[in-house]
Amino acid sequence: MDIKWEDGAEISVKSENGRTEIKANREGLLSLAEIMKTLADEKSGTHIHLDEFNSLEDGSAELIIEKGNSNGNEQGIL
Repeated sequence: MDIKWEDGAEISVKSENGRTEIKANREGLLSLAEIMKTLADEKSGTHIHLDEFNSLEDGSAELIIEKGNSNGNEQGIL
């Protein structure tokens, strides 16, 4: 799966007390939108892992974005 990242993308993910916050600059939001568009055309179960070691800002929580099935009844759908 090819993902186009915008130059200068900054994305951070914080998760605590059952709440998750995703904060991104313009380039980061465009990159996240590209991930969503790309996943939309993939088969169910296709997913991407984002973390501070490959794409997120230092100290970010891991974020997994997964394509569910079309009826929304798949376990594990985010």
